[in-house]
Amino acid sequence: MTAATSIQQAAIDAGRQPLLSVRGVKTYYGNIIALKGVDMDVHEGEIVTLIGANGAGKSTLMMTIFGNPRAREGKITYAGQDITKMATHEIARMSIAQSPEGRRIFPRMTVFENLQMGASLHNMAHFDQDLERVCTLFPRLKERLQQRGGTLSGGEQQMLAIARALMSRPKLLLLDEPSLGLAPLIVKQIFEIIKELNQKDGMTVFLVEQNAYHALKLAHRGYVMVTGNITMSGTGKELLENPQVRAAYLEGGHH
Repeated sequence: MTAATSIQQAAIDAGRQPLLSVRGVKTYYGNIIALKGVDMDVHEGEIVTLIGANGAGKSTLMMTIFGNPRAREGKITYAGQDITKMATHEIARMSIAQSPEGRRIFPRMTVFENLQMGASLHNMAHFDQDLERVCTLFPRLKERLQQRGGTLSGGEQQMLAIARALMSRPKLLLLDEPSLGLAPLIVKQIFEIIKELNQKDGMTVFLVEQNAYHALKLAHRGYVMVTGNITMSGTGKELLENPQVRAAYLEGGHH
């Protein structure tokens, strides 16, 4: 256990208020209940991951935190403030940034313009400094600043989606399936960057991920979701070693 990890653990043990707290959240699509009363916490300085099979409700939870769709029941608080009923653009102003599933970059804009869009939520005072920072994290993007987003490879588009989220200087970074459809080598790079953001910058990360092995190796803590319910939680290490988790998500035995 590193010093940083033990400090985080001490803070959690001391019952400090989490940065993000989800309590009893139920979300519906029409009459279909997608989240069935979810409880979850993310403390400052942690990487927390949510794993589960495709269609378990992981992305729905991520989107509900960001206000679209809205939670029909329950409560979501961020930095002690109730954000359950807030509009998405208001939530984005509270130092929460999201890199959504499927990347959703602006394909006709250049890499540089995409990064400007990320920064424009806040003042542009730190733009040059932030641009330099993401170009250091993602050297691939630095070479392609004038290239259109749509012409980038899948891995580069994922890097751009994360970099764009970082341009708003978030305290909490929400990442939805960052490894989806990417080659193993690129996946490794993306996860190393997430680790670096957490360790060097102290960034708090909530990661929704189907690649359970990588996600649990990286995360301080994790939750397992099955059909809209949280069924298990523990440290990343505990869940990696859990026989049920191994059978369902780590040994090619996906449901």
